[in-house]
Amino acid sequence: MDRVITYVDGFNLYFGLRTKRWYRYYWLNIRELAQNLLLEHQELVKVKYFTSRVRDNPGKIKRQNTFIEALETLPDFGIYYGKYQVNMQQCPKCGFESRIPSEKMTDVNIATEMLVDAHKDLFDTAILVSADSDLTGPVRAIRELFPNKRVVAAFPPNRTSSDLKQAVHSHFTIGRRKFHTSQFPDTIEKPDGYTLQRPERWK
Repeated sequence: MDRVITYVDGFNLYFGLRTKRWYRYYWLNIRELAQNLLLEHQELVKVKYFTSRVRDNPGKIKRQNTFIEALETLPDFGIYYGKYQVNMQQCPKCGFESRIPSEKMTDVNIATEMLVDAHKDLFDTAILVSADSDLTGPVRAIRELFPNKRVVAAFPPNRTSSDLKQAVHSHFTIGRRKFHTSQFPDTIEKPDGYTLQRPERWK
């Protein structure tokens, strides 16, 4: 079997779903999604999810906390945190200032994990769920240093990168059906007995 580790850029995936207005798919079992992306000869050995803790919005904080608690119930699943920050952006025409959220270190964390895992021979194929062109360099490095390993880009909805397309062995865009069939149940019972509920805004 072809061993697969899936690396998920959480914010890139989130904003892809958001631009499509697929809010009902936010309650996403990311390990199930990764499983649904595999070919018949492939075996999922690990999923690594990269995100940042949001700030300054109590509603978003609560929903993200619930979602992360749901992800923490999954086997063979790791969560890696970057830094969330809000930047002020001024409109050059009217001078209006808006708050633009961004995350830092996700691309560095993904690159580090992919290269270390390749060095340790933990995968045969890496599936990269992201369209961040900053990951082109690490992908090319893996291809050069580990020619027997493959890197596949799985682009979130409304996300693509011509640089990544040229760097990876193959690429595709994740379709709506994959998200539809990869949802958590509305209610999740944690090992300690605590019950998690799908947020109302994600129904």
